[in-house]
Amino acid sequence: MRTLALDIGNTAVKYGCFEQDTLCESASGQTTAQVLAAVQRLRPEHVVLASVAEPTATWAAELRALVPGRVLEFVPATTPLPIANAYATPQTLGADRLAAAVGAAWLLPGRDVVVVDAGTAIKCDLVEAAGGFRGGSIAPGLALRFRALHEFTGRLPLVAGLPDPTEAVPLTGTDTASAIRSGVLNGATAEVAGLLADYAARYPGLAVVLAGGDAPFFRARLKGPIFVVPELVLIGLHRILVHHVAT
Repeated sequence: MRTLALDIGNTAVKYGCFEQDTLCESASGQTTAQVLAAVQRLRPEHVVLASVAEPTATWAAELRALVPGRVLEFVPATTPLPIANAYATPQTLGADRLAAAVGAAWLLPGRDVVVVDAGTAIKCDLVEAAGGFRGGSIAPGLALRFRALHEFTGRLPLVAGLPDPTEAVPLTGTDTASAIRSGVLNGATAEVAGLLADYAARYPGLAVVLAGGDAPFFRARLKGPIFVVPELVLIGLHRILVHHVAT
């Protein structure tokens, strides 16, 4: 079975084409025309789409004209899942968070997992082996932190750009720009490391899965065994679609 998963995010549109459970093609930063052209070229049997940025109805209508099987609009509150969802307000839950949790549970069955999705926001979510998706935390991503310091103060400059993943960020900034870089980058690293340490103390044998555009930055700075899965949300969407088709 060939499927296509479409992730409409805050800053980019990404698709992934799966042959059975193997990701055979993916692309990010796509326009609507580029996605529809990819669908015509790849000819998936079924499509799943999720969005945290805009309604999916228009996308779904265009896809249904091209796809012979199902076009599933993933809605966290109502779409059947292969894992339990214990979130108290599923109607407010971002589709990307829940899809990433499904992907992590499928990749690491029988494990307690924390998913760190470092993109526009930094999301740290717990998936219990016995209890499914439990929830987690949401904090501003690195780019948002840089922008906030500039836009909500009178004189702080906009400092942009991440260092090479292996480049050290000095703890003590010697000018305003380097002080901002230390606060944002070292502060975010300490924040995530602290959350992971707290989870590890409560869940022996905890697994950590890292995804999102800033994953390379955090992977170079976080200790312990970590699974880096850049396409985790797409994998989770694919598994949700497979579950939907099967049921």
